[in-house]
Amino acid sequence: MGGPYPSPMLIARSIALFAVAALLEIGGAWLVWQGVREHRGWVWIGAGIIALGAYGFVATLQPDAEFGRILAAYGGVFVAGSLAWGMVADGYRPDRFDVIGALICLAGVAVIMYVPRR
Repeated sequence: MGGPYPSPMLIARSIALFAVAALLEIGGAWLVWQGVREHRGWVWIGAGIIALGAYGFVATLQPDAEFGRILAAYGGVFVAGSLAWGMVADGYRPDRFDVIGALICLAGVAVIMYVPRR
């Protein structure tokens, strides 16, 4: 990610890309779920498939070039983002263990992505 010490601007860009990726992947999966499980139809399913494809593209825009690192870190973003999506879209109420787990995952993201490397 640009040398041993990533710049604040590079970190901000990476975080923004993770947020967009989370919206696309979680939103896409939710749209497919709604289309299939809630019988909303093919338009919802199709929109979900498009969003999931866009997620795959956004992931390639991360400054780090390591596929495994990006997807591993994104896993932590996905955990926290899924809980947030459930709260907003479905009225889900996470308990303290959900919140603690999500925070642990986000700490893992920070270690994987932003700890200086030599």
